[in-house]
Amino acid sequence: MTEQNVVVDDEVEVLVVGGGPVGLTARIMLERWGVSTLLVEKYRELSPFPRSRLVNVRSMEILRGLGLDEKVESSSFRREFGQIRFRETLDSPDFAGEDWVGVKTPVPESPVLGVVTTQDRLEPHLLGGASTPMRFGAELVDLTEESDAVLARILDHEHGGHRQVRARYLIAADGAGSTVRHLLDIGTDGPGRIADVTTLVFDADLDPWCAEYPAGVYFLTHGSLIPLYPEGGWAWVGPTPEPAEHDDWPGYLNRLFNMREKVAIKMLRVQHWEMKAFVAERFRHDRILLAGDAAHAVPVTGGLGMNAGIADAHNLCWKLAGVLRGWAAPGLLDTYGPERRPVAERTLRQAVANAQLMFQVQARRQEQLQTGAEPSERIELPWSERYFAQLGLVLGVAYDSDAVLPDGTEPPEPEDPATDYIPTARPGHRMPHFPLGVNRSSLDALGEWFTLLTPDPDGWAGQLTPPWPLRVERLTPAHLDTCGLGPRGALLVRPDGHVAARWADGPRTDSTVREALEAITGVDATD
Repeated sequence: MTEQNVVVDDEVEVLVVGGGPVGLTARIMLERWGVSTLLVEKYRELSPFPRSRLVNVRSMEILRGLGLDEKVESSSFRREFGQIRFRETLDSPDFAGEDWVGVKTPVPESPVLGVVTTQDRLEPHLLGGASTPMRFGAELVDLTEESDAVLARILDHEHGGHRQVRARYLIAADGAGSTVRHLLDIGTDGPGRIADVTTLVFDADLDPWCAEYPAGVYFLTHGSLIPLYPEGGWAWVGPTPEPAEHDDWPGYLNRLFNMREKVAIKMLRVQHWEMKAFVAERFRHDRILLAGDAAHAVPVTGGLGMNAGIADAHNLCWKLAGVLRGWAAPGLLDTYGPERRPVAERTLRQAVANAQLMFQVQARRQEQLQTGAEPSERIELPWSERYFAQLGLVLGVAYDSDAVLPDGTEPPEPEDPATDYIPTARPGHRMPHFPLGVNRSSLDALGEWFTLLTPDPDGWAGQLTPPWPLRVERLTPAHLDTCGLGPRGALLVRPDGHVAARWADGPRTDSTVREALEAITGVDATD
């Protein structure tokens, strides 16, 4: 394929490939930045399968910034479903249980709560969050990299034939089997395929065993039972059975339930899929950037994968917008991989650890029963009571790149970085939450702009900031210690909510903010 003989059907600034939660979130964010975008999705509709289960605290903070948190919460489960229960069979008593911290009850570190919902309930809210074009049944099958653009060949499954789309940049959010990643020959690190899994979606009246004991997930001996929607519906997720079992799924489920009475089951959908675990060797290839499962496939244990992908989009889209609007140099995109890939590696390690701990629970139970324990006797879980908090993993993310200006301070040292979150305004870290007026969080001051938070706005008023979008917010003295600031100090916060720079004692010169933004974005405002 050559540039000279190609007829281009569409030209956009950003082509997003993949219409899952990550691609849909990127579409919303880019629209808010005024970036012309086209999203293509190879399937003819949003996925009907439940898939991801948990929208964690950090993702709900991001959705709050997009004005979608209340809509997502309205179709989610009640708070008491923010826990897991361990049972041998459906009709046996719980032998263990744990809450998802930040879901069942509020946490002081955030203005929001995570929610238990299914991906097929989340995606329609994300789809409705933007009006830029989206094409279903449109599959990327080939791409060519030009000097200043990417040319994508799109197969139209609905009408037949191909279309050519030229974009300044391409976001590959096309899942763990990413076509884009394969076309670019980007390798992966990690175990790869780790299990063949089947999801069975069905209707059944399980209230006699579950209504009084709500849970987001019931871990049973041979798989996980998941309530799908507040109004009803169930899914079973477990190892893919032998082909002989495929002719009678209701019978198969009843054998797994292993109860004294048979349950009437109406099968709705069956999905066989591969559970994968890997991180892409790199997240960027010139004008093409990987996000979500295309960049990192994470086992489902702990509900970490989709949330990490949403954070990818949050990190990436403001950088793309800056480059496309001229207030950031293309080199800013070089910080995407160095910032997000370490997070992906850490998330993958945690998800694998989660899976291992789930197996340990079942092993401990079998050991207990072999010693003659009663079915109602509970076991000691192989983790601390704060294990499922994981706030350190989702709120304690800290970036170290050229898009962060260190201030020489040391990072906090939590006892367990996965579970323990210590709020800090040190550069690179997520801006801590605290009240900033009535019913307003410090996180609500952030958006499609850089934010300068200071107790002394007048002292920073003369700082030159064009061409960068910048807003100034006043801090009250009550929050100076939290931010590590003196009475004339200031924080510069990036559009993704991470602190870019901190000056504890006031501006060093009349151009302190300008020089910081030049260093972060790579644009010299004096040129």
